[in-house]
Amino acid sequence: MEKRAALILTGGGARAAYQVGVLKAIAEFLPRNAHCPFPIICGTSAGALNAATLAVNAGNFRRGVQYLTNTWKNFHAYQIYRTDVVGVFNNSMLWLAGVVLNMIGINKLSKVSLLDNSPLIELLEQMLPCEKIQDSIDAGYLHALSITASGYGSGQSVSFYQGVKQLIPWRRRGRVGIPMQIENKHLLASSALPFIFPATLINREYFGDGSMRQTAPISPALHLGATRVLIIGVSMNGNHGNYDRADIGQYPSLASIAGHTLNSIFLDSMEADLERLKKINDLVAIMPEEMRVRAEIRHVDALIILPSQPIDKIAERHATELPWTIRLLLRLIGARQQSGGTLVSYLLSEKKFCGALIDLGYQDALKRRDEIMTFLEVMPSQGQEMPE
Repeated sequence: MEKRAALILTGGGARAAYQVGVLKAIAEFLPRNAHCPFPIICGTSAGALNAATLAVNAGNFRRGVQYLTNTWKNFHAYQIYRTDVVGVFNNSMLWLAGVVLNMIGINKLSKVSLLDNSPLIELLEQMLPCEKIQDSIDAGYLHALSITASGYGSGQSVSFYQGVKQLIPWRRRGRVGIPMQIENKHLLASSALPFIFPATLINREYFGDGSMRQTAPISPALHLGATRVLIIGVSMNGNHGNYDRADIGQYPSLASIAGHTLNSIFLDSMEADLERLKKINDLVAIMPEEMRVRAEIRHVDALIILPSQPIDKIAERHATELPWTIRLLLRLIGARQQSGGTLVSYLLSEKKFCGALIDLGYQDALKRRDEIMTFLEVMPSQGQEMPE
């Protein structure tokens, strides 16, 4: 079987800027004009936007990463969602009215959300020519790109993929892989944070953030032919450090509950899937070759890179960068209380915060340069501009 490395970019709103820093370091480990070292790219939630950009620029990895770096370092929240007074409060009132009307059985205002992401629609149309994904495939730089979204009607985790003709669709319990030309609507659907951004209609079903119900986030890469996977997460694994627990008995605010819920969506499934992968690898190691072939299972190397610092704490330091309208809205739901930084970190699409995450990702990747180069099967002499 041909060896193929897959890049898995998970979700997390503005936290996806961390991925760009890691990718920036990886680009420096490779020759300047190298094509993308990941023939399989899988994106979920905000990671889908980064994944599609790399797929479009698969012929020149450094160029694609530089494009992402410039974009994220110059982001403003108003480019992602409306921050003007009319946009914020009209949408919020419509969302609240929709909740009330649904409670009494009236469905007149169902297509609303806490924030209006129409600016992101315009931004993607201007900056991301998805039609060039096929050019990368035809040129042999890209084997497949998958974008995962969650179907609100079917309850399934759907991985829309575009790749070489030999790929076969898959169907497993609660998750499917569907061949389809990737468009901006798939990116919008995958990155639609629940309650916060509106669902997107694809064919006959509305879809939301791909991290919801994605019980096996590594699975799409394996179905698309990956023999090893590099995962760039956006949440710390395990303990987040020594938090002040003096007020732990205080009733959680809406913001705290929302932040906790989003963290659960974006972290827990990946941890469980990595545990399953490790168990399968352990099993493969003791199985005879003939049995492996008959069972159609194989060893899959996995390398995961996670933030070395809690991103919600970084967000707390940059919270004042948010437009005053969004700060007021978040304050109304308790986002400035203890643990409010978690929710803020998903919405803080401002350049100073994004720049801080890019720098963190870059430094984290530099510290693991040898691991990454071994994973990519790159010899030190082949790389350029190796930073110390």
